[in-house]
This record gives sequence, structure tokens and C-alpha cells, in this order.
Amino acid sequence: MVTTSGTEPERKGLAMTVMSNRDFADHQEVVFFHDGDSGLRAIVAIHDTTLGPALGGCRMWPYTSEDEALTDVLRLSRGMTYKAAMAGLELGGGKAVIIGDPRRHKTEALLRRFGRFVDTLDGRYITAEDVGTSVEDMDVVRQVTDHVAGLGGLSGDPSPATAWGVFSGIRAAVLHRLGRDDLNGITVAVQGFGHVGRWLCRYLHQAGAKLLVADLRDEALEQAVAEFGAEIVPLEQILAAEADVLAPCALGAVLDDATIPTIRAGIVAGAANNQLAEPRHGEMLNRHGVLYAPDYVVNAGGIINIIYERPVYDREAAFRHIGGIFDTLTDLWRRAERAGLAPDLMADRIVEERLAAKRGLPVQLAEAS
Repeated sequence: MVTTSGTEPERKGLAMTVMSNRDFADHQEVVFFHDGDSGLRAIVAIHDTTLGPALGGCRMWPYTSEDEALTDVLRLSRGMTYKAAMAGLELGGGKAVIIGDPRRHKTEALLRRFGRFVDTLDGRYITAEDVGTSVEDMDVVRQVTDHVAGLGGLSGDPSPATAWGVFSGIRAAVLHRLGRDDLNGITVAVQGFGHVGRWLCRYLHQAGAKLLVADLRDEALEQAVAEFGAEIVPLEQILAAEADVLAPCALGAVLDDATIPTIRAGIVAGAANNQLAEPRHGEMLNRHGVLYAPDYVVNAGGIINIIYERPVYDREAAFRHIGGIFDTLTDLWRRAERAGLAPDLMADRIVEERLAAKRGLPVQLAEAS
């Protein structure tokens, strides 16, 4: 279902735009919202609620067009369905995007209007912070809707939790591929030193890993050197850096026809969503000899963390659950190898099996080829 304000022809036109988008994947609901007073231009995509209400963060980004924003929210919401299902959570997948530069256009009035927009969805979608929004922003949204998670005073900033999941995944990958149960001396190339990237570097540094870091911001790079003794690598060279592990922790679609042949790391495990530019690039990584930790499996720490925030946030239980990403990935890689599949395809099969079982449909075992 596609809904929006505007005339009937405008609504029909948007519906055609959504359904013709190559990333439309039987989404249950896509809602457009424009508010002239606050300047809010937002899209919420609810991909699937088979397992529970759709949970996903609100990204604010200066998209060049509404089509670009639509593609992003469609891809991200589908990823949230798969992330929640693979983590064994009773949640569905959704996402919101706000079109605008958060440094210039974000106001309390805009956030409150966004909260009212979310509230009209009656709990089918639960929002949270994401790129371009913060825990403090979600506290503003909470003033007008109950359908928001990751609040200050509860689970708060999900970055430490997301990074802990990626760290656990890197440990699992190093054991699986290199036969080592420690990270001392392991070289990790981290693309992006934002909130999650910084926490990941902290965990890796404490474990004795050597860090190569790339980021757009000079101040972030200076911080990486000062705090963790990182070696700075130019942004255009980080994907091809000489390293044991490549950790993409910025925006998605960085693994494509051009970059995959240049990757020298034997492992790719990072926090970014939608790292594969196209689904076929998972198999391309596999043929290139790279052990890939599917993004929605390894970066699930944030969504796992949220389920422990009520009635009183239990950080110890949350991080114990997040640490289970180690075992989830180990099992996934073994099953993928037995089936002769790329890890991302095996993960997709496992998720689709769980969704089918919940719907009461016939289930094909994930190992079946």
C-alpha cells in the first residue's frame, strides 16, 4: 500500500513510482509525508510485519531527489526485516528517511511533526535514531508518540552495541578463516570513523589489533590516531588496503564490480547497511575468496540492544545476546559451505524459512540447493 497527501492522480503516480523501483520487494506499506510549515519531507517504508511490528531507524540525509530517498528507504527497510529475523527477534522491518541536511534543516518543529506522522501509523512502525539523527532527537519525537525506541535514559545510543556485534563477528571470522582465537596483531581496515566506527576501533584496539582508518573528516582521523594509534589511509584506497579484515562502517553499496577485485583482505565484516551494491556481489566476493559476514547479520547489535531497554535497560543481558552473533555467523558459514552457497544467500534462505514457517507456509530446508 502506498499512501501520501495530495490529489488522486498524484497518489497513483507515486504508487507507480514505488512499485516500479527495482528495490521494491513486496513492501507492505510505503507512506510519503510532506509538511510545508516545518519543511518535513519524509518516507516510511514498512517491509514486513510477519514476526512483529516494523522497527527501524530514521535517517536524515540530503538526498538529491525523492527517488534516491525512496530507493534508500526500500533497501534499508527490507534489510531490517532480515536483520530482525536472523537475530531471532519478534520484530518486523521498517525504516524512515527524512530528506534534508541535518546540519541545516533539522529543527524541533520538524522532529515533532515527524513524530506525529509516525503516530498516525498506529504502532505498525517504531522509529529510532540513525544516520543524521540522534538519541536526543528521538527524545523530542517521543514527546508526541510512543512508537519510538532507543531513548535517553534507556538503551540510548546504539553505537556501542552495534560495534560490539561487529567486533564479535570479526572474532568469529578470524577464527573461522585464520584459525586464531585472538586478534592480537590482526590488521583491520576500517572505512568510516563515525559513532559505530569509533566504538569498533576501541574494541579492536583493546584486543591488540592494528588499525587502518579512512574517513572524510580530518578531525575524525586525528582522533583515530590520538586514541588508538591508527594508521591513516586515503579514503579511495581503504577498500584495497593490505589487511586481514575490511570493515565497511560508512554508507552502503561499496562492494561492487569495481571494488571487489581490488580487495586484499580475506574477510569483510563491517557495520554499514546494504554493503553489496547488488545481490550478485555476494557470490562475487565468494569467488574472490573473501569470507563475507552478511551485513544484516553482523550489524544486528543495535536492534538486539533495543529489546532490552524496557521496563529497565539491562545492558549486561543485551551485550550477552549481542555476543551471540559470533555463534550465529559461525553456524551460517558452516551451513553455507555445506550447501555450496555464498554466505549472504544462505542467510537469506534462513530468514525466508523462518518467515514462511511463521506464515504457515511449506518450509524448504535452507541447506537444500
